[in-house]
Amino acid sequence: MNNIITQRFIKCQERLREENRVRSSRQFAIALGYLPQSLSEIQKGRRDVTIDLIRKAVELYKMNPTYLYTGEGPMFMTEETHTDFRVLTIVTNAEEDERIVHVPVPAHAGYTSDASNPTFIQDLPTFTLPDFKYKTGTHRCFDVAGDSMEPSLFEGDKVVCSYVEPMLWESAIKDNHVYVIVTRGDIVVKRAVNKLKDEKHLALHSDNNFYDTYKMNAVEIREVWLVRTKICPFLPSVPQNRNHLYEELNELKKVVQEQSRLIQELSNGLSAQLT
Repeated sequence: MNNIITQRFIKCQERLREENRVRSSRQFAIALGYLPQSLSEIQKGRRDVTIDLIRKAVELYKMNPTYLYTGEGPMFMTEETHTDFRVLTIVTNAEEDERIVHVPVPAHAGYTSDASNPTFIQDLPTFTLPDFKYKTGTHRCFDVAGDSMEPSLFEGDKVVCSYVEPMLWESAIKDNHVYVIVTRGDIVVKRAVNKLKDEKHLALHSDNNFYDTYKMNAVEIREVWLVRTKICPFLPSVPQNRNHLYEELNELKKVVQEQSRLIQELSNGLSAQLT
């Protein structure tokens, strides 16, 4: 039996036939560069739709990926939403081996708006790593901005991440793992709690207790990258001053919270006496 995403894909293909946008399943398959026999296997429930086939259908027939992955929204995108749809761009070397694209902080703003532009991506620095796990799949490197993930990650650290396909978000995003989340206007590094299936959002946590947890709705998310490795500057000695400051700030926070509690108790006591 087909998975739910494949079932929605078949419904979209049937709608295309009903609206005479394709004459037959054979024409549909050929237009997508797919074997008609393989499409027939999908329709009969013997195999599931591939990620590559979904990508081609989104580009050619404007199938709505939000509908395919979540069941929400219309089956097909309008011209406006299709133009705004993001196709992941990769960079390869002469041997067709994929390279890791590095997105430094100055490029973050451009990445959120121009990442589907091949020229923008190709102008960013790229590199490779010797580990075999970076030889398969798509990987990207992002600079860490701000202090919200201290003490796990500090500003200026680099995180090397693997791409999480949108159709896998509901199952592949693991609670309390660190991810780079790309939206239409920002790039954040957070620990995620996956509530996409039931509540259509991610709960994003910071390792720095001074930052509150907040929700990221599924419709706001454009890319998800699992943090696999961090690259950080080598320090000749343990950063005692920084750790000491972090501990002092935590102690100060506890003192303020305790004083707030005492003030509240005093206020409650005075209110009780007045009544």
